[in-house]
Amino acid sequence: MTEFSLADVDRHLTAHRADGLRDLGEFLSIPSVSAASAHRPDVRRAAEFLAERLRLVGLEDVAVLQTPGHPVVYGQWLHAPGRPTALVYGHYDVQPADPVELWTTPPFLPVERGGRLFARGAADDKGQVWMHLLTVEALLRTAGRLPLNLKFLIEGEEEVGSTHLKAFVTEERERLAADVVVISDSSLYAPNLPAIVYGLRGLCALELTVRGPARDLHSGEYGGAVQNPLHALAELLAGLHDRQGRIAVEGFYDDVCPLSAAERAAAARLPFDEEAYRRDLGVPETFGETGYTALERSTARPTVEVNGMWGGFLGEGSKTVIPSVAHAKLTCRLVPKQDPGRILDLVAHHLERHRPPGVRLEVALRGGSPATLAPLDSEWVRAAARALRAAFGADPVYTRMGGSIGVVPAFTQHLKAPVVLMGFGLADDHIHSPDESFDLGNYDRGQRALAAYWLDLGVARGT
Repeated sequence: MTEFSLADVDRHLTAHRADGLRDLGEFLSIPSVSAASAHRPDVRRAAEFLAERLRLVGLEDVAVLQTPGHPVVYGQWLHAPGRPTALVYGHYDVQPADPVELWTTPPFLPVERGGRLFARGAADDKGQVWMHLLTVEALLRTAGRLPLNLKFLIEGEEEVGSTHLKAFVTEERERLAADVVVISDSSLYAPNLPAIVYGLRGLCALELTVRGPARDLHSGEYGGAVQNPLHALAELLAGLHDRQGRIAVEGFYDDVCPLSAAERAAAARLPFDEEAYRRDLGVPETFGETGYTALERSTARPTVEVNGMWGGFLGEGSKTVIPSVAHAKLTCRLVPKQDPGRILDLVAHHLERHRPPGVRLEVALRGGSPATLAPLDSEWVRAAARALRAAFGADPVYTRMGGSIGVVPAFTQHLKAPVVLMGFGLADDHIHSPDESFDLGNYDRGQRALAAYWLDLGVARGT
């Protein structure tokens, strides 16, 4: 039986790199936007494409499993008795590409430029899912087997909050049973500096509708006599924070645990240049809750953000109206011990209590997921550190991530499995923005890191 060799895996990945990128480009060209009903057939097509690729790689029992929303793609290889079982989680759905006019090249026409692959989903998360498939393929082609048991669970609703996956995990806990869950949907800390993410913020969302007059009104005839819903909405949104950037919702911070001195000291040691960060973002200054650095605010403190607001006339030129209705979408990023349901209730109560006169307010609560913190002293994390060191030539840093992966709490609660986040993106990948891209050097090194991880977990723990 052929022995496992990381060098053989490297040679296979190098020899077949062009083929892998070509097929990834085909995957990226499918506009699997889960938030848009018009793209529902595209989401299904992406699921079927991915399932076929799992079969070609060599995984078994591959299935496209329907949920009440978009489908889940599942596959497994379970021929390593006495070895650990890992569950690989990722997502094949993507964010909307809007505003499309700000892309240098079309968002669903993958293009290599300057050592990067540009397309919606390149880094978040199709490209990182693809790395896992190519790594499994390389191991099977070079050794004829895997060093451990692997299961794949790739969903199509992560970008809309994993709405149905949490129930799926509960119902399918036996099928999904694993010793560890591995997720590549995060980033390196900096170029050539890998990271292990031990904390994720939670998320909850709501949508506001402010209603005024029964119809749009002529602003000359009625201006000054009725409340303008857009003015009322702006007042409500502005009142969510004080001038120091602190959230003004009563009770919002009740369950927030303060950052420990040790954690703040560890964050201060990270190579974070706030001035470079400011320049890269193109803002005159950073802003947020007083008393915390930009790094702390963006990873370990809670937020309320307005994601969109609209109403009235938005076309070219001028139309002098007082709109009858105005809308806004909000999300809150949460830290450990904050309950998403309670936070939604607090924000809704705050908005109603501060509703300006002359309008009616409707608040639709969209649910959410709690924050998570993972222990850093497990064998699974230590193995990840060794694998990242082997691939990148540097010890990983340990950090929290400001974003959310909604299904992680379900993995820890229902599968009783630790979650290891080994991601290979970069802060300048522009995920969720125009010109999303993936650094192809990280794409290559990340595959080596994943192969090293599977070999460490499997070969070192084999019987």
